[in-house]
Amino acid sequence: MGIREFPNGTARGKTITIGMRRSPDVSPRRLSDISPQLRQLKYLVVDEAIKEDLKWSRSVEDLTSSSVGLTSIEERILRITGYYGYQPWAASYKRDEHSRESPAPAEAQMQAGVEVSGRGNRCCWKCSVTQLKKFFWGVAVVLGVCSSWSGSTQLAKLTFKKFDAPFTLTWFATNWNFLFFPLYYIGHVFKSAEKQSPKQRYRECCRFFGDSGLTMKVFFTKAAPFGVLWTLTNYLYLHAIKKINTTDVSVLFCCNKAFVFLLSWIVLRDRFMGVRIVAAILAIAGIVMMTYADGFHSHSVIGIALVVGSASMSALYKVLFKLLLGSAKFGEAALFLSVLSVFNVLFITCIPVILYFTKVEYWSSFDVIPWGNLCGFSILLLTFNILLNFGIAITYPTLISLGIVLSVPVNAIVDHYTSEIVFNSVRVIAIVIIGLGFLLLLLPEEWDVWLMKLLTRLKVRKKEEIPDGNGDIVSGLQSKSRRTRPSMSSFAH
Repeated sequence: MGIREFPNGTARGKTITIGMRRSPDVSPRRLSDISPQLRQLKYLVVDEAIKEDLKWSRSVEDLTSSSVGLTSIEERILRITGYYGYQPWAASYKRDEHSRESPAPAEAQMQAGVEVSGRGNRCCWKCSVTQLKKFFWGVAVVLGVCSSWSGSTQLAKLTFKKFDAPFTLTWFATNWNFLFFPLYYIGHVFKSAEKQSPKQRYRECCRFFGDSGLTMKVFFTKAAPFGVLWTLTNYLYLHAIKKINTTDVSVLFCCNKAFVFLLSWIVLRDRFMGVRIVAAILAIAGIVMMTYADGFHSHSVIGIALVVGSASMSALYKVLFKLLLGSAKFGEAALFLSVLSVFNVLFITCIPVILYFTKVEYWSSFDVIPWGNLCGFSILLLTFNILLNFGIAITYPTLISLGIVLSVPVNAIVDHYTSEIVFNSVRVIAIVIIGLGFLLLLLPEEWDVWLMKLLTRLKVRKKEEIPDGNGDIVSGLQSKSRRTRPSMSSFAH
């Protein structure tokens, strides 16, 4: 307890700390058991510094004051020596202080539980609100993707009745990609706390192409191949719309996700997943059945081949992008798409001119061109690409992909009322098979682990519910037996 002892006045440098704690089941010993401590009482000296440190315990005050409230000399001596930590005044004082300053332990635990539950409820509320907002934004994005993709497909079909030039339409719509980076910068100005000038933002996004930025070498080696793939994807898709109905085109283009998996597995060495192999097989089977739906006519076979080629070019674009450039941020993706439009203007412009003079894609005068349809198609395609590339900022990627497959029934309804399409059993089965394969490809890589965890939890809950039900039945039978059992006191009289 910080008391220094000087027996016989000789060993003043020796300090003994008496702070042994007494267990609750050990009672204080007799005076005969602590005779050595009794002989040392007259040499006890209390340090002044220790007095200041121990004011809260009232031990120093009681050591220097009269014995108030003591019942026996034995308790007085035990208190002074601190033998086995026997300090009744400290315990009573602490009980008084705790009763005055802090609530009871049960109340404190209740308050702590209330605070923790309040924090947990607030966190759960925030998480639920955030997930709810993300879900509603996802629904809006799905509707936007579905409407823009199906709308652009139907508008392209309508445009070809007046303006039969699919490559020129592809070139015209690709030029609108130049708006990607300006639109991104406008969003950056409104959202970001640190404002940057367009030049600073451009230089920062150019780091995506390498340390030297966007040079001529990088432009021709990394941007030009993707510009070619972009043009081929859109041209083959639009050319297929001329040959077959939009329902078949939209459902066959959904096979590009299966092609992405196969190319990623071969080129990128991605993880092998049996369910995705099944999805790829379903996609191929759906393509074959779609070819058989209308019979093996030249127009239908050519149209299906064009759509499959478009889906393959789209898959090759995505896999090569991941292989050569990796993943891109929003600003980098916007700059890359704007660079593709620059490549389109500089190097693809000559092709529509050649097609015009060779009369492959010919129109009599510019007044005949339906500029409203061309601009509408370009705006819808631009909206589709914006939602597809930047929609993951506000919602889940899986919901965005659902918008593509939902465009199939929309196109089917429009084709049913605007064209002479026949939905025979083979076509319907092919559409269902391809859609099922697309949905299987949306499963995450760890879907089997999540499924096993879910099944395990369900089994545990069933096991917990069964004993509870048995316990309720047993308790009910026991209570019923108590009620029906006659009392012995009734027979005593």
